[in-house]
Amino acid sequence: MSMRALLYLTLFATLAMLAACASTPAVTKSAQANYQDGEVAYASGHYEDAIASWKKVRESYSSPELTAQAELKIADAHFQNKAYIEAAAAYEDFRKLHPTHEKSAYALYRLCLSHYFQVTGFDTDQTSVKNAVITMESFLKRYPDSEHAAEIRQKLADCRIKQMEYETYVGNFYLRTGKYASAIKRLNEALLKYPTSPKLDQALFYLGKAYLKSGDTAQGRKVLRRLSTECPTSPLNRDAAKLLGGFAGYSSLHS
Repeated sequence: MSMRALLYLTLFATLAMLAACASTPAVTKSAQANYQDGEVAYASGHYEDAIASWKKVRESYSSPELTAQAELKIADAHFQNKAYIEAAAAYEDFRKLHPTHEKSAYALYRLCLSHYFQVTGFDTDQTSVKNAVITMESFLKRYPDSEHAAEIRQKLADCRIKQMEYETYVGNFYLRTGKYASAIKRLNEALLKYPTSPKLDQALFYLGKAYLKSGDTAQGRKVLRRLSTECPTSPLNRDAAKLLGGFAGYSSLHS
């Protein structure tokens, strides 16, 4: 056989092999197999891998129930990975897509927690606190007898304390910068919104001080008298007495 013929034969064999490889279909995992892969990854703490597997299930459209399960699992994996922004979005999407699903209450509960765990200090952006409060109020309205109701009530109370602290923080900022009218307005609104707050004494003290600084000593005394009456054990009562002592016409808080 000539060299040229051998080269042609080799080229033909190579092309035939390539054609055979190209025509061989790629092995595709079933949606159920991908779902199980996600379960294994999740159990091992490999949340990103679990999410990737469950996204394949979601994109396969194999069955409505398996798709719903995968969507909820994706939210759970984000939550366990402490990616609370992504978790909140995923739980919200699940509830919108499956409002009557048996896991709808669970998704709303986890949505509450996803917002709650985004809350940091009271002097930061209040979006997470507001979202948490709205979601928790919705949960308690829908599921007042839920096994999670007591936990949600406690976390809701905590969020409302943070809201009161924020309003008091802003009111005190106005007070310290000499914007007494703004301080009075903000603190009065806080007292109306959160009349039973454990942080009531701070708001009353700063409000009384703002009135005194603005020249309205009568109203200032009235507010600080309320501080003494409603929060008798607050250490701010001593500060209030000293504050009043610096103004003409000082009298006892209880007079």
